[in-house]
Amino acid sequence: MKTFIQESINSLLIILGILSAGMGIKGFLLSSHFIDGGVTGISMLLADVLGYPLSILIPLINLPFIALGYRQIGGMFALKSTLAITGLSLCLAFVNYPDVTPDKLLTAIFGGFFIGAGIGLAIRGGAVLDGTEIAALLIGKSSHLLKVGDVILIVNIVIFASAAFVLGIDEALYSILTYFAASKTVDFLLHGIEEYNAIIIMSEKSDEIRESIVRVLSRGVTIYNGRGGKTGKPMHILYCVVTRLEIGRVKNVVNEIDGAAFIVIHPLADAVGGIIKKTALH
Repeated sequence: MKTFIQESINSLLIILGILSAGMGIKGFLLSSHFIDGGVTGISMLLADVLGYPLSILIPLINLPFIALGYRQIGGMFALKSTLAITGLSLCLAFVNYPDVTPDKLLTAIFGGFFIGAGIGLAIRGGAVLDGTEIAALLIGKSSHLLKVGDVILIVNIVIFASAAFVLGIDEALYSILTYFAASKTVDFLLHGIEEYNAIIIMSEKSDEIRESIVRVLSRGVTIYNGRGGKTGKPMHILYCVVTRLEIGRVKNVVNEIDGAAFIVIHPLADAVGGIIKKTALH
């Protein structure tokens, strides 16, 4: 029963994602000849150059990426993604979206917003609407030189450079704005306002800082044994995971106890399990 409910929720998320992405593409971008990044952007660019229907190009160009996903990630993922991309194709072919606004800036921003919302919702449902991430993930795993983000960046540089020649400089620049709006929306939907950050604290007063973080913020703290590279003095190195809204509070707590403490903060791609539960002391 629990699995059925979860799969029903996933299906609903994918359907909403399809409708949202369709709105972004057909309700905003197409009339202004703007494109997005990734496979969707390639499809839109080819549709503009060759005159082929976008509803055919999107599943056609995504097909090899779905095949890669089937081999590397699994059959259920490939099935969901195939159905999602097919649904997007049918949506573009048969759903009559209104042409919302002629304003180019609003078109770029909100077109990107709706596409990003669609991609993010589909990912949360266990599928993808754009195969670029699959290819980037596989290349990143097999290459020691390129990371996933590097692959996506290179692909999009080629796409938008091509758009500058084919569509014009203005359209290419607005398309870059569309891509940034889409990517930020995807990040927000996947990570939300509670995007987690790791904080590393090095201080000679680490015990007092640890007690204060646990007491004031009700956050868990992991303790590593270390020593100063210059002084050679042994010290406890503190590691804790907080939301980005709590970073300022942690820094205030640390500075009140030791103004000379060394603090390192970096974002986390994901955090699950005990490390994000409050009042857990490791």
